Amino acid sequence: MNEQYLELLVLKNLNQTISQKTIAQEIGHSVGKVNFIIKALVQKGLVKVENFATNSNKKQYKYLLTSEGVNHKINITEQFIKRKKEEYEILQNDLEKYKKIYGDKI
Repeated sequence: MNEQYLELLVLKNLNQTISQKTIAQEIGHSVGKVNFIIKALVQKGLVKVENFATNSNKKQYKYLLTSEGVNHKINITEQFIKRKKEEYEILQNDLEKYKKIYGDKI
C-alpha cells in the first residue's frame, strides 16, 4: 500500500476529536504507523493538532486539517479515484479478451 493511500485513510478520519488508536483500528494499521503519518502531515503543514488541557483523557487530540490539508486531501482522493478507474478499465479489457478466447467457459 503506498504512502499517499495511507495518508488519505488517515486524512479521512481527521477534523474530529479522535485518538490515534481509534484511527489505527479504523484503517487497519498500527498506532505507530498512524503516528508517523500524522507527524509527517503536521510537518508538511497539512494538519494542526490541539490537546485539550481540560480533557481528562490526555491521549485524545483534535486533528484539524489546514486549508492546504483540505486541498491535499482532495488531490490525493482524485488521484486515487483516477488510478482505480484506470485499473477497472484494464480489468474490463482483460475480461473481454478472455471472453473472446474462452467464451462462456469462464
